[in-house]
Amino acid sequence: MARDALYFLIPLLAAAAAAVWAGWTLAGLALAPLAAFVAFFFRDPDRVVPTGPGVIVAPADGRIVGVETEADGSTTVSIFLSLFNVHVNRSPIEGQVQKVQYRKGAFHMAFTDVSSAENERNTLTIANSDFGVTCAQIAGVLARRIVCWKGPGDTVGRGERIGLIRFGSRVELRMPRGVSLKVGAGDRVRGGASTIGVMETRRRGEDERGR
Repeated sequence: MARDALYFLIPLLAAAAAAVWAGWTLAGLALAPLAAFVAFFFRDPDRVVPTGPGVIVAPADGRIVGVETEADGSTTVSIFLSLFNVHVNRSPIEGQVQKVQYRKGAFHMAFTDVSSAENERNTLTIANSDFGVTCAQIAGVLARRIVCWKGPGDTVGRGERIGLIRFGSRVELRMPRGVSLKVGAGDRVRGGASTIGVMETRRRGEDERGR
């Protein structure tokens, strides 16, 4: 369970215990399902992270609601997280956090295209010696708190936990030109465990020579 659950779980359990102690047994019992949901929402299971050169893993659990090829040849994959998905976010690649940029915004439904452009977001730029990606944590209509556990200069491993978004959200992964995509719209992925794409060895070599 993610440690952020304690901010909600401890007060709920304390309130339930106080209600029972005061003789309000039904009120105390009514809080139990809410506490159980909080524990369920903040679950943080271990994952088996794929290995191999150039592998890019899903930064979040959920359903892919968009795959877009940008003008510069990069690819953006959008993942929608429902209330029932694991909400801990993970690093798509191993490398160093180059930049973390927070932007205030709206709280549209996270599965809509407008949420990508207008909603509150926190974007991490992560790079290694071969290539880099950006990973955007985007708030939804219920998600009013984006949590990021990493900062510029931090080293991260592929599939390492980097943060979470509370109560429904969207995560967008932008990958550079030369990535062989392994997923499509409608697919369901698991953060840190599902392979989103692979940076082909030939392309990585070309990029190195072109620097």
